[in-house]
Amino acid sequence: MSLDAVLRHLAFAGGLALLSALCVRLMIAFPILDHPDARKAHARPTPKGGGVGIVTAFLAGMAVLFHVAAFARLADSQFIGVIAAAAAIALVALLDDMWDFRFIVKLGAQTAAALVAVAGGLALNRLSLPFWGTVDLGLAGALLTLFWIVACTNAVNFMDGLDALVGGSLLLAAGILAVIAAGQGGFFVYVASLFLAAGLAGFLPFNLHPARIFMGDVGSQFLGFVFAVLAVASSRFDVQQLSFLLVPLLLFGLLFDTGFTLLRRAAMGERVSAPHRTHLYQMAQRSGLTAWRVAALHWGFVLFHGALAALFLRLTPGAKPLVVVPALAVQLLWLAYVARRVRRAGLSWRA
Repeated sequence: MSLDAVLRHLAFAGGLALLSALCVRLMIAFPILDHPDARKAHARPTPKGGGVGIVTAFLAGMAVLFHVAAFARLADSQFIGVIAAAAAIALVALLDDMWDFRFIVKLGAQTAAALVAVAGGLALNRLSLPFWGTVDLGLAGALLTLFWIVACTNAVNFMDGLDALVGGSLLLAAGILAVIAAGQGGFFVYVASLFLAAGLAGFLPFNLHPARIFMGDVGSQFLGFVFAVLAVASSRFDVQQLSFLLVPLLLFGLLFDTGFTLLRRAAMGERVSAPHRTHLYQMAQRSGLTAWRVAALHWGFVLFHGALAALFLRLTPGAKPLVVVPALAVQLLWLAYVARRVRRAGLSWRA
């Protein structure tokens, strides 16, 4: 890709960031209020729904691309259905921000959107494992893809409970993924990541602590779904489809916190879908770490994972899955640190 093309793309992304910021300002002026309660970190009613800016910037970018770039209409036609599904999930999530649907309604919408992606052919069909080699997945690949999309959508949604933690983390992840995709020739992943980064760049200044607005479910569910789709699309970067691991690697801090919390709560006999405030990031903040520090630590995790992603691209196929080991080691250290602070502060792990 030429320098001139990169500069044009960045200039267009800058325009999308301004569009996102304008939408966020409108959501502040005409707010959907998020009222504080015992499980939330904020102390006063705060507008939510700032994710409308992220969604608008992304869809506007895709609409312009579709009408301007003929090649974008010829290749990967199934992505049109995926983009429509992402817009639908954003609409349902916005209505949820307004009327607070039951979890089963949100899960149904997420599953329907994931089915659209899988039915359109966006699914893993093989998996390469150390010492096992490449395994053809068949129907299991479609089921695995369906599970991944729903799980990633909810993981991002669950982690959006502290100022700028998810917004800053995903801005960095989108920027890193755009650079990787440009180098790998993955055009859809490149432009989608760039448009996500633009939308997040317009939103994030309003979400820095103390936040003037939250992204709400409309932002977090939309982002989780699109990043999940980009993971599957990234699998095409190599014949073994190991590049699927790039997005989970970049989001590893968010995924680890969610996975650990769900398993811990299930082991303690709690209803895992019930509201709570016992995620690792929440316990860290309750133990005395400032919101700024907790968010900044998660930004640091993404930067570290970005370095691991660069290493991943240079490893042999057999060694590539092992790149998650240092990422897991860092998260286990984070878990130990938070557990120590929780113990010293006398906090309970129960909701």
